[in-house]
Amino acid sequence: MSKTELTYAEVLNYLYQQLPMYQRIGPAAYKKDLTNTIALLEWWGNPQHAFKAIHIAGTNGKGSVSHMLASTLQESGYKTGLYTSPHLRDFRERMKLNGKCVSEEFVIQWTEKSKEIISEVKPSFFEMTVAMAFSWFREQGAAVAVVETGLGGRLDSTNVVSPLLSIITNIGLDHQAMLGDTLEKIAFEKAGIIKAGVPVIIGKRNPSTDPVFNAKAKETGSRLTFAEDNFQPSEWRMIDDRGIFKFQTGEEIICDLPARYQAENIATVLVAASVLMAELPQISQASVHQGLSDVKRSTGLRGRWDIVGRQPEIILDIAHNQDGMRAAMDMLGATNPLGKLKILIGMVADKDHCGVIELLPKNADYYVCAPALQRALSPEMLAEKLSAAGLKNCVAGSVELAAKAAIESAGAVDTILITGSAFVVAEALDYFEISTC
Repeated sequence: MSKTELTYAEVLNYLYQQLPMYQRIGPAAYKKDLTNTIALLEWWGNPQHAFKAIHIAGTNGKGSVSHMLASTLQESGYKTGLYTSPHLRDFRERMKLNGKCVSEEFVIQWTEKSKEIISEVKPSFFEMTVAMAFSWFREQGAAVAVVETGLGGRLDSTNVVSPLLSIITNIGLDHQAMLGDTLEKIAFEKAGIIKAGVPVIIGKRNPSTDPVFNAKAKETGSRLTFAEDNFQPSEWRMIDDRGIFKFQTGEEIICDLPARYQAENIATVLVAASVLMAELPQISQASVHQGLSDVKRSTGLRGRWDIVGRQPEIILDIAHNQDGMRAAMDMLGATNPLGKLKILIGMVADKDHCGVIELLPKNADYYVCAPALQRALSPEMLAEKLSAAGLKNCVAGSVELAAKAAIESAGAVDTILITGSAFVVAEALDYFEISTC
């Protein structure tokens, strides 16, 4: 790579091809310690110490909570960094400042300067992006950063921050090959983000995992709060593309992430905001409400019951495990779509396909596809599993071909749901030419 000839496309190709990447190859890219991340950050002068942080883990909902909190902090007047993964369309989505993606120029410059340490440490793709993001937040003078874990928590590369607050949204069965095959084992890994004396919020109670979190919080001397003890949803309705959420406290929230399943995430953010006010006094009830109202506008979040077309209605949702699909199917039932239901579905190979498939409705037509990555489950294999469950389907192949087939066969009152994987949704965003940066 010549420094004078290096382009953004060449940098991305270098990073994708040279560094082990979980999205591409799966568990082989997962590093079970923080050694590489610490070495990279030390080489860059430990940029993680330059800003305050909120650290977020969980099986589902952590992306939504991260973006909701970032939007709230922006509305409160704080220069806010946001680190999330994976990206959908553009690598730069992983690191944002006040809703704006990192520049191509910074990605190029940081990579050029880091070639020596990358060659020495041989980090994973994720370890590298964490160091890049924290370096950028420092350079840009971020006051606070919302940092989402990649996998787990205890050994996740992001677990080098000393946060103001730790948040664990919920626990479900996902990534069992790396995190453990029971809820208790997975909770133990997520609980690894709980730090000494740092308050922690758990989004959802579960009799299997509550003791794990209680024990960890006692060990670290951390004040633990269960969000659902404070805010329980009492009413939900949807007007146009916005959800109206009421809680038993009388609080009413309007949110541009409209799905009913967001009530749990909103409750978590409401509790988080109340805890953070002690350290970040510019947060107010007004800024919380405004931040929740404009999450998509202020952060660019996509793919969470994301309505991208009308007549027919076309919805993108990244549900990719049992809990996520259960929530998506609950939303389908709540909206009671008219006309025919068409579901475009693709999955990656290392998921509980049967557990997801058993949640799918029998009355839909299925268009089976595969995202263009090494980990993808072949559409033929997924079609076999759908057929075995009694679900009518056709193999379309690529996401683009599946989208074309579903749209061409749909009437104006029909509904098309595109789901099964964040990577399927990413390619659908490409197809519909929807920008994420």
